[in-house]
Amino acid sequence: MNMPRLIVLNDALASKFAQVALGHLTREYPNKLDHVMASAADVQSPRALHPVFYGSFDWHSCVHGYWLLARLVDRFPALPEAARIRSVIDEHFTDANVAAEVAYLERPAARGFERPYGWAWLLALAGQLRSMHTEEGARWARTLQPLADAFVARFVEFLPKSTYPLRVGTHFNMAFALTLALGYARVVRDGDFERLLVDTATRWFANDEACQAWEPAGDEFLSPSLMEAVLMRHVLPDASFTGWLERFLPRLAVREPATLFVPATVTDRSDGKLAHLDGLNLSRAWCQRTIARALPAGDARIGVLDASADEHLAAGIAHVAGDYMGEHWLATFALLALEA
Repeated sequence: MNMPRLIVLNDALASKFAQVALGHLTREYPNKLDHVMASAADVQSPRALHPVFYGSFDWHSCVHGYWLLARLVDRFPALPEAARIRSVIDEHFTDANVAAEVAYLERPAARGFERPYGWAWLLALAGQLRSMHTEEGARWARTLQPLADAFVARFVEFLPKSTYPLRVGTHFNMAFALTLALGYARVVRDGDFERLLVDTATRWFANDEACQAWEPAGDEFLSPSLMEAVLMRHVLPDASFTGWLERFLPRLAVREPATLFVPATVTDRSDGKLAHLDGLNLSRAWCQRTIARALPAGDARIGVLDASADEHLAAGIAHVAGDYMGEHWLATFALLALEA
C-alpha cells in the first residue's frame, strides 16, 4: 500500500484556507436558509435576516467560516490575509448586528433554528474568541457574547427533555454538538453548563457496546461511531475512556469495523449532499487522531488509527476548493483534522 505523504498545517496552507473562507464568508448568494416564515413580513433577504452570518451558502457554514478565520489569525498573525480577516470581522461583529441575530432567535418560529449543529458552532466560535490573548479577540468575544448566551440557554432548555440522542452523520448529530459545546463551557469556565453536557453524554452513551458502525450513509460528513468516541474521550478520564473504547469498538486494533478504515468515495462534487462525503473523510481523520492521542503509549490501536487518519486526510484535503458545494465549508474540517 502506498502511504500518503505527510500533510501539515503551515503558513502556505493556512493562507490557502484563509483565501477560501474569505471568498465565501460575505457571499450572500446562493443561499440555503433555515427560515420558518410566520407571515409575509418574514420574506426577507439572507442579509436582512442575519446581518452577521448571511454568507457561505448557509448560516452554520458562515459561523464556522468565522471560526476558521479567527483561529487562523490567532495561530498565524502574520498571514498575508490577516488585515482583511480583521477588517471583515470588525465590519460584521457589531453590537447592532449581533442584537439582530439575537432578535431573530427570539421569534417563536425560530425555536428549532439550527439545532443542534449551528448552536454548537456558534459556541465554538465564541470559545475561540474568548481563548485569544489579544485586544481584538477580547473585543470580538464581548460583542458576540449575547448570542453565545442565547444558545447556551437553548441547550439548557433542550437537553434535559431530549430522551434519545440523534446518531446520524449529518447536522443533527448530538455527539458532535456536545463536543463543541463542551469545549466552549470549559474555555469560559461555565461549570453548570459543563455538568449538564457531561451528564447528558453519560446518559446517552456511557453504556454503548459493540458498535456495528453501519456507515457511511450517502450524505454523511460525520462518522456517528467515531464522533461518539471523540465526545466520550472529552467526557471520561483517560483510564475510563480506554476501557469504554474497548467495549464500544472492541476490534479497532485489527481495523474493524472495516468501513471505518476505508475513505469514502465522492462521485459528484457539484451535488451538495454527495460532497458531504469529502467532509466525512476529513472529520474521520480528525476523530481518529483525537482518539489515538487519548490512548496510552504502546497501544496497538494508535498506529492503526494514525495510518487511517493519514489516508482519510489525503483523500479529503485535495477537494477543499473547487466546487462551491464543498468550498463553502470543507476548509473548516480540514483544519480540525490537521490540528488533531
